[in-house]
Amino acid sequence: MPDRPEGTAIVHLGLGNFHRAHQAVYTARAMAEHGGPWGILGVANRSRSVVDAMLGQDLLYGVVEISPTGSKVGVPGSHTGVMVAAEDPEGVVAAIADPQVKIVTVTVTEHGYTFSPETGTLDVQSTSVQRDLADERAPLTTIGQIARGIALRARTHGAPITIASCDNVLSNGRRTGALVHEFLERAGATDVLDWLALSVQFPNSMVDRIVPASGDLYNEASSSALSATDSIAVPAEPFTMWVMEDLFAAGRPSWEVAGARFTSDVEPFELMKVRLLNGTHSLIAYLGALDGKGTIPDSTAESFVEGAARAVLVDEYLPTVPVPESVDIDDYIAQLFVRWSNSALGHRTSQVGSDGSVKLAQRIPAPALAHLRNGVVPQHLSLTVAAYLCCIAPPQNFDPGPHARAMADPARPRLAGLADSAASIEDFVERVFTDGDIFPSEIGEFVEFVSRTAEYVDMIVRHGPRAAAAEAATSSARYAAVHSPAVPAALH
Repeated sequence: MPDRPEGTAIVHLGLGNFHRAHQAVYTARAMAEHGGPWGILGVANRSRSVVDAMLGQDLLYGVVEISPTGSKVGVPGSHTGVMVAAEDPEGVVAAIADPQVKIVTVTVTEHGYTFSPETGTLDVQSTSVQRDLADERAPLTTIGQIARGIALRARTHGAPITIASCDNVLSNGRRTGALVHEFLERAGATDVLDWLALSVQFPNSMVDRIVPASGDLYNEASSSALSATDSIAVPAEPFTMWVMEDLFAAGRPSWEVAGARFTSDVEPFELMKVRLLNGTHSLIAYLGALDGKGTIPDSTAESFVEGAARAVLVDEYLPTVPVPESVDIDDYIAQLFVRWSNSALGHRTSQVGSDGSVKLAQRIPAPALAHLRNGVVPQHLSLTVAAYLCCIAPPQNFDPGPHARAMADPARPRLAGLADSAASIEDFVERVFTDGDIFPSEIGEFVEFVSRTAEYVDMIVRHGPRAAAAEAATSSARYAAVHSPAVPAALH
């Protein structure tokens, strides 16, 4: 078993599978090589299940790396404590303010940052945000917890700290810093802002590892390998990547010994991840679920899904990504399809397709607008939106299937209301772009994109996802014959 950390210098918000198979693993490897007080206090948002299990297992668990050729189990051992934020919000603020804590890392998914998709600023219409702005002692939102913890640090000892977002939000560090600054302004904590500018860093980062949901199969594999009962083993693919800015106000673990990469410009890596991997992943999930496929490998195995995935990746996302010089893009794309075809991992379409209203708001608008301004309707980006809508808010009398119904999405009730009250599919899609609060209004001004999306929804409803994907392929070829397919990368 791993040695215990020498102290607790990291608070992590979001004690889910991804953190436990990513940041926790990198941190454990760094401490194994160089030591240090970099133990992690893991903070779950509301659920006690992982917290109770970790307490019952001496804060240990297995990470089961799975591939078609076999699996291996490792034990990170980087946590020194766990807690539930909803049960002790004041404790979370105190932990962030602890002078021994030097870094706060965050994995709460895009939805957890409580910003408006239209403006990118704090969602002041959210009742949770309003509550946190009014209650100084017990914030429940992630931004509220960080802001209140920072304010307490500033007003007590003033030790510097780094807030490192590890979610799929473009320019995640800058976005987090801007949201925290706005929260403090709106909360009347303007006395903290000068200290914030001097003593807090918000580095951008890109994280990448496919981590499916846990299950008994992985618990059994971990328990067998470790000769100890493990009820919370984390499955993960062998591939892992972490790229970040080396902007840390109070030091950091030697994550580079575990393979982390530091750079002065994370954005190209972010765009590669959010668009090429995540954006394509979404289309695979929605088409696969609509075709009755429960997993990403089963979906990718269907030629119509793979064809649509390659088309949206190569023809529509890739021209909007400034690929880093250090990346062989052909190898990267080939590796993506190997990862998506990892049948041993069994990543579920319902998991990948969940929270699409927040995910697609990060993935679709900028690439779509780049093409539309260039006079080209991106057929597979339109198909992605249509397939998403059919999964989450299917038109009346259309059954998207069990895998689509299993997708969780905060916008489902809102979009379902639009679908139920719409006079037609076209009316529904038009209202999604004007009243759905997902995509910026500028996209809705390109009527050809809106109408094309409506046509794909209608095709899926009438003839199924295979027919819609075939039409997208035909239309893309037709556009390529009469338009320049190249979209300058500078338009990202």
